[in-house]
Amino acid sequence: MRSSLTVWLTMSLPARLIALRKERGLSQQAMADAIGIHANSWKKYETGQAQPSLDVLKKIAVALHVSTDFLLFNEHERGPDDDLRLQFEAVSDLPPAEQSVVKEVLESLIIKYQARRWDSARTAANNPQAI
Repeated sequence: MRSSLTVWLTMSLPARLIALRKERGLSQQAMADAIGIHANSWKKYETGQAQPSLDVLKKIAVALHVSTDFLLFNEHERGPDDDLRLQFEAVSDLPPAEQSVVKEVLESLIIKYQARRWDSARTAANNPQAI
């Protein structure tokens, strides 16, 4: 059985639009009104008969409280989540010396995580009964 997150990540744009709209309890007309388009245009987006412009896509993301990345891309095609992206932007505003400290800490954490993953994989390969 697939997790609900896996289901979300494999959905097409029309399927995501339908699911998000319904999850928020909005009718097609209410969604169209919220982003300033005609209801028939919204219906075409949901059926895959038309693709929203970049401007409309931004309005959809705002109205549904998701990122445009979430609407458009599968998990492996996306960049960092919104919280992480905001933190990276905040780091870019720090003085260079403090940016360097953040980079060193981040690199250390990544190396530590990769070493732990590698060690777990090696242990599992050497001892299949331990799994």
